[in-house]
Amino acid sequence: MNSNHFPSRARVARGGVLVLGGGFAGGYVARELGASGATIVNPTNFMLYTPLLPEAAAGSVEPRHVAVPLRTMCPHADLVIGSVVELDAERRLAHVESEAGRFAIAYAELVVALGSVTRVPAIPGLREHALGLKDLTDAVRLRNHVLRQIEFADAAPESAAGRLTFVLVGGGFAGVEAVAELRDMVHDALHRHPRLAHVPPRWVLVDASDRILGQLPERLARFAAQTLEGHGVEVLTDTKLASIDATGVTFTDGRRIATETAVWTAGVTPHPVLSQLGLPLDTYGRVPVDATLRVTGSSNIWALGDCAAVPNEATPGETDPATCQHALRQARRLASNLRGSPRPYRYRTRGQMATLGSRHGVALVGNLRVRGVLGWLIARGYHLLQLPFAARRIRVLADWAAAALFRRDVAELSSLRIEPERRPA
Repeated sequence: MNSNHFPSRARVARGGVLVLGGGFAGGYVARELGASGATIVNPTNFMLYTPLLPEAAAGSVEPRHVAVPLRTMCPHADLVIGSVVELDAERRLAHVESEAGRFAIAYAELVVALGSVTRVPAIPGLREHALGLKDLTDAVRLRNHVLRQIEFADAAPESAAGRLTFVLVGGGFAGVEAVAELRDMVHDALHRHPRLAHVPPRWVLVDASDRILGQLPERLARFAAQTLEGHGVEVLTDTKLASIDATGVTFTDGRRIATETAVWTAGVTPHPVLSQLGLPLDTYGRVPVDATLRVTGSSNIWALGDCAAVPNEATPGETDPATCQHALRQARRLASNLRGSPRPYRYRTRGQMATLGSRHGVALVGNLRVRGVLGWLIARGYHLLQLPFAARRIRVLADWAAAALFRRDVAELSSLRIEPERRPA
């Protein structure tokens, strides 16, 4: 679109394409557009590779190494640090708020890739007392909190039982990998606390469904549960959270566990700002799109990733799950559609996998079901390949090598103190 068609006071999106969100979906759209250019609006200047957050929280990977700078990842894109607050689809303007003030950005094509936030149901005390694991700050805060519980338990051994009890709610990939990684970190840290040798840490993984890892075949999920239980993790299924307070968690069946640490990883929901943009939304709060990823009822607005209900020609009647591998393939298709004649999106899942700590893992690759050390290697190899840039991969490899050769670094990253209000969202 010629810049003369844009309002004179508005900033103009590079190449006419404005991408709202710089996560896996939005970042890769801008990257795939290449020299055609785009403008990205994102609250931070990096794309976060969320599957490695549990390892970042547990110190297996340096937190900075799972954050990819957007200016490096998308060298032909402009980056605006801020958040969209209003959309004028008729005038093709997006209003953005940032620390530099509020301004409008004009576009010819709009890509909505705002992602998701942690789902926080109306459970008493959840928002006030639970920790989350959705972004880099959450990961560092969780690490700090867990390490401090060990130090406080060492200072007052009579409180050790509650302080060394850790409850994670949510038996999906994030919860399973988080409990496995944190359990390994605490195991290593306790070697330096002989006063706590008589107090074994207690790990509890809770899920409301009848099994963990419901996205995997039952045999792999059962192996994962057995592996975790072999490492001392209590797996509670068919169990729902009733409330959380400062001293413990209570379940709907009346059971209560005294703990200073409750972590909520039970699902995500589309970004709430979508409801302010005047876009159509389905019953789950997602933006519905057609087979080409164009928003229903629009000619120049597109959506993808966690915030969109994306139909997949490879799985008729179903929408894509909120995973990085699907977001990446959606981004490639959308970038191609923006450059030429739109074609339908079609992608068949390559597989799903989870690491279970201590060199154990499970992986579903096509029809091949793998578990144990090989499953762990496949999961780590896949995540490594998904990271952009050889430099990032080498850094993560070096982190893994150091973790294998030496005991974990259990220094608290004190630049991010535990906040009084520990919110999962």
